[in-house]
This record gives sequence, structure tokens and C-alpha cells, in this order.
Amino acid sequence: MLYGIGLGPGDPELLTLRAVRLIKESIKVFVPGEMAAGLVQPYVTEEPEVLDFPMIYDKDELNAIWMKNAEHVADFARKGDVAFCLIGDPNFFSTFTHLKKVMKEVAPDVVCQTVPGISSITSCVSQMGEAVETSFEVHDGSEINYMIHLKARKPRDIMKRFEKEGYKEFIFAERLFSDREVILKGKENIPEEGSYFSIVYGKK
Repeated sequence: MLYGIGLGPGDPELLTLRAVRLIKESIKVFVPGEMAAGLVQPYVTEEPEVLDFPMIYDKDELNAIWMKNAEHVADFARKGDVAFCLIGDPNFFSTFTHLKKVMKEVAPDVVCQTVPGISSITSCVSQMGEAVETSFEVHDGSEINYMIHLKARKPRDIMKRFEKEGYKEFIFAERLFSDREVILKGKENIPEEGSYFSIVYGKK
């Protein structure tokens, strides 16, 4: 098993309990840089291995490096639980997202799961002394291809609006991480009614 574990924005006290437990239980811990290495250091018995993901523009060379790293991680993941730990959250603008895609090519037998971490997207306003009380956009300069609608009481109506904007894939979620969690994929399976704790995820 390979876990992509979010370490939060950099404060050692903002790691989740689950992140700490899985790091301790892993037979091998990988990180993409020294900042992440420092955060996991108190919870490992051997030095975390820093994997090199250089910022280069040669696609062939870059792909070869990604493949090599994925194969190396897979060798350990076939023997037991392995952690790839990174700053922020593994599903938002993350190194792990791409590693997971490459892993499907080179080692489809390795199961991958992610452990969310506190991201800069949600934590920045805390340090700024501000708050977000209405809808907002997150940009890194790329095209917008995803939409998340919170408090989705009328999920089918929301999907209809999303479809007009070019969104094609949908997931409905309710009461995530609770014992009443519901996750439904495909618009044909999504109900008419949701609750205050419902979310609609759309992807172009």
C-alpha cells in the first residue's frame, strides 16, 4: 500500500493524528524535499528518503525521472505500507497526484490512498487574520477544470448548471469522514436532495 500523506502548511503541530500514525507504521517514508523531511523526522526510525523531482523542461528526461521514482517506491510498497509525505494536501496541486498517475502505469498492482492535510488554500486566511464567507476561486494560472459546490441541497440542479459550463463528470458526497458517509459517482446516481453537509464535485 502506498499512502500519499499531507503534512499541512509547515507547522509541526498541524499534522493530523492519522498522518502521524501512518508515518510511524510505514516500513519506508519518502519525501520530495527537505521541509517535508524535517516534519516527519520525529516519527521515523530511519531517515526519510528524499526523492528528486527536478524543475526541468525536457519532457522525456522528466518522464524518465518520474518513472524511475515510481518504480523505486513500488518496490517497497509491494512489501508493506509506504508513505510519500508532502507539504500541504496530496490532492491539491501536489507532487503525489502525478506520482499516482505514473504509478498506475509502472505498478498497477500497488494500491494508493491519500490522507488529507491542511492546505495553504484553507490555512492562509488564518495567518492573514481574515475569513472566507462566500464562494471563491483558487488559481495557479492554469485553466479551471474543477468545481466544488458546498452545502449542495439540490445536487441535480447544481449539476445542470455545471453542465452548461462544460463540466462532464460528477461526484456527490455527504457527511464525509463520518460513519454516515455517502459517496456517489455518476450523475445518474446522484439524488435530488442533499443536506447542509453535501458536496457536488464536477470535472471537465
